[in-house]
Amino acid sequence: MTTSFSSLPVVDLSILSSPQPSEQDLQALSTQLYDVFATTGFAYLINAPLSFDHEDVFELAGDFFSMNEAQKLQLAKKTFVKSNKNTYRGYFPTQPGQQDNLKEGFEVGPAQAPRRRSFGRPQKFDLTEPNVWPDEEEFTDGRCRLEQLHAELQSLSSTLLSLLAVSLGKQPEFFSSYLEDSLSTLRLLHYPPQTSTPGPASEEVKLCCTPHTDSGILTLLHQDPTGGLEVLNASGEWVAATYVPNSIVVNIGDLLARVSGGRFVATMHRVRTSSGGASRADGMGRCSVPFFFEPGESCIVRSVDGGESVVYGEYVRKKMGTWVEYQDEPEIAISVAGASRIAVAA
Repeated sequence: MTTSFSSLPVVDLSILSSPQPSEQDLQALSTQLYDVFATTGFAYLINAPLSFDHEDVFELAGDFFSMNEAQKLQLAKKTFVKSNKNTYRGYFPTQPGQQDNLKEGFEVGPAQAPRRRSFGRPQKFDLTEPNVWPDEEEFTDGRCRLEQLHAELQSLSSTLLSLLAVSLGKQPEFFSSYLEDSLSTLRLLHYPPQTSTPGPASEEVKLCCTPHTDSGILTLLHQDPTGGLEVLNASGEWVAATYVPNSIVVNIGDLLARVSGGRFVATMHRVRTSSGGASRADGMGRCSVPFFFEPGESCIVRSVDGGESVVYGEYVRKKMGTWVEYQDEPEIAISVAGASRIAVAA
């Protein structure tokens, strides 16, 4: 296993749109995915079987982030607005002073909330809670489209996991238990333009998301032309994951690296602040839309080689303690003038 690369590989998923792809083609794609995750951990996916193109995805993000602050805070997690009930799904604002959270976001789970796991004591975060939505007529279509996008990305993740199972010498159904009551998260992210940048003589790198590996199974990322995503190779060089039109950037997390028995690598990555405050044509700054495939809360996750297992819900709750979006913050003053009531999807 090595991460010696100078650019990210490209994986063509055209055959997945075929009504009956041949076993030979599927095996070739399975082998290619294995090679990608064993040597780079990142790739561009092109010709993915989705009904959404990039313009559709970022229109959805733009529609949400164009709402005023009071409307978005009505959807904020309890971490930020104590009177709100939602703890895991919903909105989080930028947090000044937190370098790795110079972004605001909105998180959506499955349209049908997963079954709730029983605990002997109250839990701070309800991983199976229903989604929250703006109670706005103009966002009704946005809700339906986000739910559809979530479902299509979940389906694509399922297909990729089936191909990865085969590449690891298992049956295509090896990961089927991961799909039961899956907690997968679709996250809309907005990085506002940062006007404070280093001077010409400075080599300082300004980041809006600090170096990290993803903690879970699989990440599918829509990124816009603004750029900023960088991936660390074995030589210690940060390789730019430049924008490729209508591609999806895929990478694996720590948990899938463990599941693979160390055959796959979860690669360190970061997001650089746009140079000179550069932003999209609409002036919004950088937007990205990652989809994090997550097993069910009660899913038993273990390596293909056997050995120690972990319950996904317990694993992710420990990880959440290190994520700034879930750390206690002083309550944000919220102006409810003109803001809509919060709507909870049952």
